[in-house]
Amino acid sequence: MLMGERMAFPHLKIMFPTAPVRPYTPLNGELSHVWFNRFGIRPDVPEDLQTIEPMAKEINKLIEQQVANGIPLNRIILGGFSMGGAMALHVGYRYMPGLAGVFTLSSFLNEKSVLYDELQKKKDSGGKSVLPPLFMCHGERDDLVSVGWGEETLNRLTSLGVTAEFHRFPNMLHELKKKEMEMLYSWVNGLLKSDKL
Repeated sequence: MLMGERMAFPHLKIMFPTAPVRPYTPLNGELSHVWFNRFGIRPDVPEDLQTIEPMAKEINKLIEQQVANGIPLNRIILGGFSMGGAMALHVGYRYMPGLAGVFTLSSFLNEKSVLYDELQKKKDSGGKSVLPPLFMCHGERDDLVSVGWGEETLNRLTSLGVTAEFHRFPNMLHELKKKEMEMLYSWVNGLLKSDKL
């Protein structure tokens, strides 16, 4: 809708999986298309690992299927908006660190995310692991996931070895904007140029 044909990548396959329907606590348990359940929309609540872990495994299967079909893992980028971005962070840095990159748009990790713990353990072990680069965008007027929450996620991840870039958009709410998508397009093209095929 924002970019039209200008968001097409002739040399890349794009997949848009849809989150499953599940009971969602912030909506009083009503069914909603969400990647995982949340106990509250705040950084200080614990993660619902009983819904995050099975979903991560399903996304892993989707990626593994693409690899089995001949697409190298280091030519796959994973990302998403809001909860989709949080899910991409879990998969990209806990399960599939060989990805070409991860992106999040208006996204977050909770303060005590298991992802932070796992990256800290890897760092403490002294093992050198190459983590995919991270591209993050966030609206300064986001009233659902504050830009401060997004920046704290960035700061925690970069302190644990993730190379990232973060872009703030002054008049953006919890939404997508054309400028943001243009920047994402350039970032994807920079990672996966057609001459690398």
